[in-house]
Amino acid sequence: MQGLRDLGYIEGQNLIVERRFAAGDLQRLDEFAAELVRLRVDLIIAAPTQVTQAAQRATKTIPIVMPVSGDAVGFGLVASLARPGGNVTGLSVLGPELSNKQVELVKELVPGLIRVGLLWDATSSVGELHLARMKNTAQRLGLQLHSLEIRSVADFERAFAAAAQGRLGAVLVGDNALVFNNRARLVEVAAATRIPAIFLWREYPEAGGLVSYGPNLRDLNRRAATYVDKILKGAKPGDLPIEQPTTFDLVINVKTAQALGVTIPQSILLRATEVIQ
Repeated sequence: MQGLRDLGYIEGQNLIVERRFAAGDLQRLDEFAAELVRLRVDLIIAAPTQVTQAAQRATKTIPIVMPVSGDAVGFGLVASLARPGGNVTGLSVLGPELSNKQVELVKELVPGLIRVGLLWDATSSVGELHLARMKNTAQRLGLQLHSLEIRSVADFERAFAAAAQGRLGAVLVGDNALVFNNRARLVEVAAATRIPAIFLWREYPEAGGLVSYGPNLRDLNRRAATYVDKILKGAKPGDLPIEQPTTFDLVINVKTAQALGVTIPQSILLRATEVIQ
């Protein structure tokens, strides 16, 4: 919304916004998408990936802008990054390169690491793709990747208990609406087991998580406003190339590191974009 205001769009004056928020209940996504189509909105902003998929199921004609999504090509949302070709465009972040970087980071963070877990939502196709990519990268780096499946918030404790029982040296947290919307609880569970956890968004260490590495979510949302502006001025979404992040945040919560007894290597501290004391 700030990005739109910067471009001259003022809600209530030259912009009307219909908001729908599923609060983590993925069963409502198709219902909400259908509502927006019936309202004949000019454009739909939808994120994250599961929401974009629901919007695309509901309409092949109304333009859809995704401020943040997983692998847009891998999930069939667009034909290619250069020429999306349909009614979806925007920003895509969870490509193979990011998965590789996260696994490389956890190996650097925990000396002698052999076994690492991936916490992922088994109800999401996004999680399945993330797991497959992480396995390939982990194998290349000589790590054993263990699957920690979750389906609800109630599974957080069970997953980390399994990680502790399996003597996993660290846990990578796959991103989706379930974990992001309940990040405070997830961080609390991770701290209780004293297992280092690596996250995607900076919002996790801001909530007390140990380390995050990934794009700046707020910046991605602001950049999505430029797509909205171009489409409302006549551009076709299928002709607007998908953008990918050019800068990444490495955020470290030093207080959490101390509580976990984790010594952050100097090589990581020097690369950090923010250190939370």
